[in-house]
Amino acid sequence: MTGSAPHELGEFLKIRRAELTPRSVGLPDSGAPRRVPGLRREEVALLAAISTDYYTRLEQGRIDVSEPVLDAIARVLKLSDDQREYAFELAGKETGRPRPLEAQVVNPQLQLLLDDLMSIPAMVLGRRMDVLAWNEMGAALVGDFGQIPKKDRNYAKMIFSDRMRDLYADWEAAARLAVAQLRMEMARNPDSPRLLALVGELSERDADFRRWWAEHHVAARRVGAKTLNHPVVGELTLEWDTLACSTDPDQHLTIWTPQPGTATHDRLRRLAAWVADGHPAAPGPAN
Repeated sequence: MTGSAPHELGEFLKIRRAELTPRSVGLPDSGAPRRVPGLRREEVALLAAISTDYYTRLEQGRIDVSEPVLDAIARVLKLSDDQREYAFELAGKETGRPRPLEAQVVNPQLQLLLDDLMSIPAMVLGRRMDVLAWNEMGAALVGDFGQIPKKDRNYAKMIFSDRMRDLYADWEAAARLAVAQLRMEMARNPDSPRLLALVGELSERDADFRRWWAEHHVAARRVGAKTLNHPVVGELTLEWDTLACSTDPDQHLTIWTPQPGTATHDRLRRLAAWVADGHPAAPGPAN
């Protein structure tokens, strides 16, 4: 492990340990007051079949951890798939994939696909959640990415703008997810200067980000549903899905689709007609 990764892993395990109770992992609970919330270190060590001293040093960031031991600890702490992946990334156990270069441009095939999507909002996110490309419907739905300086064209950064707070019906849930996805990015690229600067900037300027970053929740880009209060067509409830680029797994095409026959489906068609009539994209999120 390099940089702050050992300490990040230790802090992550400590937080996850505090979320569990003896009863939740099959241990007897006397009901007596406990000095610390959640499981004790010795309880985790017992269930993972390792020494308490070893686990203590791991939480303190003083030792490396083998893959079998980390797998056992992940099982004891009931880590989700995303959390387990995050822990393994922090431990540096995915060594088969080389660290990517800082520069990244949209894959040409993804760009062609974006250009052909006329009625569905879509965008391509890269490392650090940078917005690499988008189609007209994506700009009409979320904002005019072209008006945002390239260095600030980052979805995690944009979601903490005032306009995004108004756009998302449940902004807190959307922002928390973005923070969890950004923390996964940090595990994959712990030494990225741009990523470190982004986290530092958001931590300095936004109290919500600071609080949620400290919770160490993680999430991969997969699927979900979000409701938006669009300034042109009104409320939209859209399902989103993420497709990874086979030639560059760090590029993901995100598409937003409505359920057929719903009010959202009709409103999205109206938005597509609004775009086809030559209207500009919705105002871009303020920085």
